[in-house]
Amino acid sequence: MEGLPVTALLTTNLGATPLLGRGKVRDLYAVDDALLLVATDRISAFDHVLGTGIPGKGKILTQISLFWFDLLKDVVPNHLITAKVAEFPASLQPYADQLEGRSMLVKRANMFPVECVARGYLAGSGWKEYQASGTVCGIALPAGLLDGSRLPEPLFTPSTKSQDGAHDENISFEAAEAAIGSKDAAELRRLTLALYRKAQAHAESKGLILADTKFEFGRTADGILLGDEALTPDSSRFWEGATWKPGGAQPSFDKQFVRDYLESIHWSKRAPAPGLPDEVVERTQAKYLEAFRRLTGRDLSL
Repeated sequence: MEGLPVTALLTTNLGATPLLGRGKVRDLYAVDDALLLVATDRISAFDHVLGTGIPGKGKILTQISLFWFDLLKDVVPNHLITAKVAEFPASLQPYADQLEGRSMLVKRANMFPVECVARGYLAGSGWKEYQASGTVCGIALPAGLLDGSRLPEPLFTPSTKSQDGAHDENISFEAAEAAIGSKDAAELRRLTLALYRKAQAHAESKGLILADTKFEFGRTADGILLGDEALTPDSSRFWEGATWKPGGAQPSFDKQFVRDYLESIHWSKRAPAPGLPDEVVERTQAKYLEAFRRLTGRDLSL
């Protein structure tokens, strides 16, 4: 693994290629009848994109997604056409330096308007709800569980899909049925839990716990497929298996260093978002790289 690259790629510019939008991390372009997803090095916390990026983060996220797309393709097809820049249309070749390692040409799909969340452990918003009502997304759970406890069985807990960068809200399965229909809701629940179980088994084989994750699905003429990204530290909680101990927050392979720093400076969590000191940037990059190495068994040069 190499050291910290000099600069982070915060914004892409692909000339005349139509830009459809910029999310917190990804820039989305229209390329003929396909889409181009480019993962930048932006990082968000508390629903705000920060003033400092994490160099190479977009490449790490993309390579983790590609690993999982391949591992899970027997459970459900995914939207990937190719991640090899040399196979992209000629119009994109002048921008190869921006795209290499961090972009995917993908199929267009009609995306379902729900986030499909799988929880195998009690954490985050699920823990908060459980403390208040003994439920997660309206699903009753046994008494006496702790923050970080393993659930009796994995749960499908859908949420709204925010269109404007606001926070997603947990919803009941019945609300998901109302939004997309009972048949599709049942199929997305089946797929979500099947993906989670296979991914969790792989993570456990690497000494990691996949506490929870979220998926996005879409439909094409060929049926339902897995879209967006898959099982990265941005969409999932990965914990160290050897040190897991219910009863409090678990150290995660994600942007916890960033959140801790922002709490330490008592940021108001309102715009403008602050930048990050070099130490926080370096430790966060190292944690993302470690997640890649542990999950895939490979090192990644940025």
